[in-house]
Amino acid sequence: MNKSSPKIGYARTSTVDQNLDAQIAALTAAGCGMVRREQKSGASLEDRTELKTILDFIHPGETLVVTRIDRLARSLHDLQIIVERLREKSAHLAATEQPVDTSTAVGKAFFDMLGVFAEFETNLRRERQAEGIKAAKGRGVYRGRPAKIDMSSIQARLAAGQSPTEIAREMGISRGTVYKAKAQMPADREASEGQGA
Repeated sequence: MNKSSPKIGYARTSTVDQNLDAQIAALTAAGCGMVRREQKSGASLEDRTELKTILDFIHPGETLVVTRIDRLARSLHDLQIIVERLREKSAHLAATEQPVDTSTAVGKAFFDMLGVFAEFETNLRRERQAEGIKAAKGRGVYRGRPAKIDMSSIQARLAAGQSPTEIAREMGISRGTVYKAKAQMPADREASEGQGA
């Protein structure tokens, strides 16, 4: 880990019942002048305000430090998003308990390899899906895409005050679809939904 660059620590547990003290102590010992803490699930990047603050305000040459990568991201996809945000800011990522440090040539190569494996995994998934569809068609059981999403159901949830993120998660759809449904809402209904939020 680069000894001279300013370091920002990020400590996270999935629930408020878990203790952050060990992570905070390790990050402080690693030279982090500031440690931001969060006690939220790592399933979504959207709701993690402390991490978002770090990614928004980290400066070139600074290093985001975690104890382990799973404190930062629960999926390869999320990890790549975070690393790309840091790269855009000319900042780095390091872990105290794992050989991860993007300020070094080895660390950069490691993350480039992660990207290769992620693309490989995506391609494999597409191939398996295509093979499954072909086999289902051969058996005469392939029904194609499921029925269109019920926009009125989304709009009802919006009117009831649910957030787009909650609706997308519960209905298994993208947030873009939720926002599309919101844009189609009558003005008076959208206004009342805004008051309830």
